[in-house]
Amino acid sequence: MTDHSKYITALLVERNGYEQRGMTDRVRAVDDALREVGFDHDYMTSETTTAEPQQEVASLPKARTRKKG
Repeated sequence: MTDHSKYITALLVERNGYEQRGMTDRVRAVDDALREVGFDHDYMTSETTTAEPQQEVASLPKARTRKKG
């Protein structure tokens, strides 16, 4: 293995933690650091990192009115 094997292992562990927490900006930063030391893998592309979740908006139910009478 290379001289950077412990460093690469530590970065991969760090990347996994960021990925589980949904911190995509940090995942990209770790990917950049991994590429600087010469490590490259298929799962490191920016398209396959955790996707930004779409925010769901709850709709309010129609207000009920009393019938007169």
